[in-house]
Amino acid sequence: MSSIKISETDTKKIYGRQASLEDINLDQFLKISNYEETIKQLDIYYGIVKRQLLQNQSEITGLFPVLSTDKEVGSVRDTVYCAASIWSLYQAYRRIDDDRGKSYELGQSAVKAMRGVLECWMKQSHKVELFKQRQCSAHALHCKFHLHTGEEIYSDDKYNHLQIDVVSIYIIFLVQMITSGLQIIYTQDEVAFIQNLVYYVERAYRTPDYGMWERGSKYNDGTPEIHASSIGMAKSALEAINGCNLFGDKGASWSVVYVDIDAHNRNRSIFETMLPRESSSKGVDSSLIPTLSFPAFGSHEERLVDLTKTNVITRLRGKKGFKRFSRDGYLCRLEDKTRRYYHKAEIKDFENNECEWPMFYTFLIIDGVFRNNSEQIEEYQMELRKCMYSDLNGDPVVSMFYVPDGEGMYTRGSSSQAIFLMGQSLFIIAQLLTAGLLHVNELDPIRRYLPSYNRPRKGGSRYSAFQGTATDLVVQIVLIAESMRLQAMLMTYGIQTQTPHEVEPVQIWSSIQLIKIYQQLGVNDKVGLSGRPSRPIGSLGTSKLYRVCGSTVMCYPLIFEVSDFYLYRDMALLIDDIKTELQFVGKYWRLSGRPTVCLLIKEEHMRDPQFKEMLDLLAMLKKGYCDGMKVRIGRLQNLVSSSCTEHLDFVSEIPDNCESSFVQIHHEYIGYQSLTDVPKAAAYNENKIACTDFHARPISEIVAALHGTDSIFCQCQLYGIITQREGPHYELNGTPVQDLITELYYKSGSLRYWRGVRYCSSLLRKTVDSISPFITTILVNGKQIAVGMIGQKEVVFDRPMTPSEIQNAIYSCFSWTDTIHAVLQQEVVLYCGRMIATNPDIFKGILKIRVGWVVEAMKLYLEIKGAELGMDSEIENLSPFQIRQLLMIVLTVSQWANNDKLNTLRRRQLEGCLCRVPNKFYNLVWDVLDRCPSGIQVQGHHLAALPTLSNMSRGELSFALLVEEMLHHIPKSERRQVSVELICIVATILSRNPELRFQQVLDLDILLEDAFHMYCKDHDLPISNDITPLFSLNYSQSVGYLARASVNSVLQKAALTNVSSDEVHDNIEESCKVS
Repeated sequence: MSSIKISETDTKKIYGRQASLEDINLDQFLKISNYEETIKQLDIYYGIVKRQLLQNQSEITGLFPVLSTDKEVGSVRDTVYCAASIWSLYQAYRRIDDDRGKSYELGQSAVKAMRGVLECWMKQSHKVELFKQRQCSAHALHCKFHLHTGEEIYSDDKYNHLQIDVVSIYIIFLVQMITSGLQIIYTQDEVAFIQNLVYYVERAYRTPDYGMWERGSKYNDGTPEIHASSIGMAKSALEAINGCNLFGDKGASWSVVYVDIDAHNRNRSIFETMLPRESSSKGVDSSLIPTLSFPAFGSHEERLVDLTKTNVITRLRGKKGFKRFSRDGYLCRLEDKTRRYYHKAEIKDFENNECEWPMFYTFLIIDGVFRNNSEQIEEYQMELRKCMYSDLNGDPVVSMFYVPDGEGMYTRGSSSQAIFLMGQSLFIIAQLLTAGLLHVNELDPIRRYLPSYNRPRKGGSRYSAFQGTATDLVVQIVLIAESMRLQAMLMTYGIQTQTPHEVEPVQIWSSIQLIKIYQQLGVNDKVGLSGRPSRPIGSLGTSKLYRVCGSTVMCYPLIFEVSDFYLYRDMALLIDDIKTELQFVGKYWRLSGRPTVCLLIKEEHMRDPQFKEMLDLLAMLKKGYCDGMKVRIGRLQNLVSSSCTEHLDFVSEIPDNCESSFVQIHHEYIGYQSLTDVPKAAAYNENKIACTDFHARPISEIVAALHGTDSIFCQCQLYGIITQREGPHYELNGTPVQDLITELYYKSGSLRYWRGVRYCSSLLRKTVDSISPFITTILVNGKQIAVGMIGQKEVVFDRPMTPSEIQNAIYSCFSWTDTIHAVLQQEVVLYCGRMIATNPDIFKGILKIRVGWVVEAMKLYLEIKGAELGMDSEIENLSPFQIRQLLMIVLTVSQWANNDKLNTLRRRQLEGCLCRVPNKFYNLVWDVLDRCPSGIQVQGHHLAALPTLSNMSRGELSFALLVEEMLHHIPKSERRQVSVELICIVATILSRNPELRFQQVLDLDILLEDAFHMYCKDHDLPISNDITPLFSLNYSQSVGYLARASVNSVLQKAALTNVSSDEVHDNIEESCKVS
């Protein structure tokens, strides 16, 4: 298809006022020197918009299609971009005194488009309601509708409608247009619906979707995945709409939209964690350009933004535009257009045959204007000129895409009659900017392009606003004592507190009560919307003060909620949680005003044997620091003015059950002078007695044994046998066995007898509170997690799940004899989720957290150092805090191993349990596999070179998981770790000798045996099948033998030039170590 040349007149019409960026400044917009010329140019663009965009807008629904030739399917994404282009010209015309009605027409056309989308979606409000409860494709709002009727056109199983970024970009432009003065939202019903759209996108960080390209995984097999671009768009949408009055300047308090600060923080942190990657299958993707630049401006971390953009430009820029992502088969010459999905190994064929899209040149021109970068503007304008033609009206048109023919030539992908409306809309915006007709502040009235602290405040000071990271943030702390007696005792230690009476009229609520208040937000029976889902209020949300119906409310954090799960009984764990809470709030606070954290001190804490440690913590906080974080303890009345206060104006009355939940305890005697006067909870311990011989005995003997023993653990086991045989509702003396177990559970808890607590908890099938968010946190940090006993059934969590799904999954993989591990492993999952949120580096090199193996590492460390630490030798009887301590120790083994003189074997055992690998290890395996046509084998498990290399790409998660699965087949942790070292050595040898290949299967077991035989020969030892001594060698020794074995293996089939095992030894040792 031959390209159409653009005449000089056309070029002048397109680029007429383009000069240096010095011409595009604020003065030019405040004082237009050539009024007549400005009107003339605006009228030119008005004609283009009329002919190219408005001509294709449905006169009934206001929707736009993807292509101008499509008269049936309206697209939400394209409609929003067309509306944005029309609105940008409306903004440009507003500076003209007499525009002859053009400005009004353009503004109303944009309103019609945005309301058209709104009306289509409001017909699907039942989907929004379902999506709030369960984020899945079947409940997603549609992205395509009938162009003229607005009805559903593609069913959920015929098209991938789940595209979080579409809803997000609609919200962003909705706020931009309302801020500019357009009235788009008319009624209270519509306000409620928009508030529910906020709930819709809040969980983008944990929702696999199909992304900007509507296909999900790059394999195009119908699988959605978590996309950085979707999360970034959602994060920007939440920032944009927070505190926005949907009725504009004329709005009331009930037309303001609220955003959950913790949901925003999760999206922000996960988005920035994922960058510069797009998803697990796509290492780089052009969709990140609009996410990081116009229109979303998803991050202002300059280093991260520049790294990601450079990555996209370097790897995806072509001669005629940008590839969407590598191995993208969409519309390329090799794609079978008759099939919706690809075959498994098909995408390898699309490599270097991907279509190229000029639209991204336009995005980067706009980006250049916002960045004031004239070189970038000129560079991409030159490129864009090569991708344009004139339509039948003589108007300039940007080609939709170009198809490479494989020989360096390109064909324009769409016909000259079919205009790609989204690309054309962006082109018009770019031209208005570069021609000096539109200022960036008119295109971005809410100043998304500026860091949050430079943006104008919405709604004055009534609503919280994102203000970026404070350089010298102070976390304010209010200490609330449960009674005057406790307050007096703390005063003897110099710790000033307030009682609930002393902070009145401020009320102290639990976060659960705040959830009930927020459930009123967005409720609308007419539309069928229930309001905010009952999601927990996180640490940031409980660090704000609230004004509700004239009352001031302070919330205490989730860590002080009395839970049905046993963790809250451990004082040491609570102390550690308080430190973590303060660190988290200090690190992630992004609102104006200071965070104010309410710490509760209860009388039951005072009786705990570890209350002295709580006093030490309070004394540290009094000094103004908590592990390096600045804090300030004060009276609430003195801290209110500097706090962040949120006015919940949508609440008409406080429900009856929302009174102060933290009630003061009154005593006639305000007695205790010090801790020595306080009666302490009794310590309890007992010998562990196994009751395995009762498994086959009749119930009568089991009941007799129950009456005859005082051992709590024996009772646990015997109740477990009865439950397993007869069920939880079997009655003993008229009482269901489930109730007897519950009674024993509370008794064990009060005695801090952790083995009994855990055993009863597992028999009652209890799950950790809010375990689902912690699993999600692990997943979105690029890890997977597996629970189960070693060598038995494992359940892998590779996607977010509901609490009930998690409970069923966990308890399904433990036999009733191992049931105590069902709760022990939940503890480990919980702590991993907390640690990865605040300290992700300690999980570096671990791809799949196999909890059974992590527990094995903890047991191993107990063997080595448990006695020194004063810990019980059995992990099941350690306190929750000791479990967390132990977990932190084994996860940071590389940091302390040398200082503690841990021998090589023990270190390999610990690292092998974690299956931690060196940096870029999976890339090294790819390189080795590429040179081993017959694949790699270990412990009978074969990793084939084909179709692995053709189906997958070097840096994707699915390949890494395949390799991790191969390593998991190695039963001994130390052998697994040495195998990792061996692969690094082989990779180094092959990288230095590019001509070498392994002609046969690379069998790691044979290489290990060969290395051990060499060791035996050198030390005059008898050759044995047990190669364990090899694993005890220090790194410098093992590298030498593994290198010699590898070199010998290669020499059997190929000539090895200029390499010796000494050379290999010098450079491999460090690369094989896990750091």
